[in-house]
Amino acid sequence: MIQFTIYGEPVAQGRPRASSQGGFVRLYDPKKSRDYKDYIRLAAAEHAPPALLEGPLAMMVTAFRPIPKSFSQKKAVAAERGEILPTSKPDADNYLKAVKDALKGVIWKDDSQVVDAYVRKRYGVRPRIEIKIRQIGE
Repeated sequence: MIQFTIYGEPVAQGRPRASSQGGFVRLYDPKKSRDYKDYIRLAAAEHAPPALLEGPLAMMVTAFRPIPKSFSQKKAVAAERGEILPTSKPDADNYLKAVKDALKGVIWKDDSQVVDAYVRKRYGVRPRIEIKIRQIGE
């Protein structure tokens, strides 16, 4: 099993942007998403296996979002304990997409290898994303 934590406020995969050059449409990641994926790659490189993982994989991603400043102290404590969950945007699966895209070529050959995925959004005093990856049949 490979597991690691990426500290800092989690950034979900943004919608692709489009531009036109010479009559051709080009799609690209928004800068914030691209920069965050680079950060994930850098952090994941320290935990990368000697050879890229092959075969089916399972992963769990937990995104800890910052506790809103508007929360009272009592509400903030409840949020930290997991009694209050973040139901606002971005969607949980967009965090998963960003992580899967970033780990291609670092941990595994292709993100299509991920056949089981579980993603959660929580509040935390220290914003971060926790990632766990395991090979199925290991």
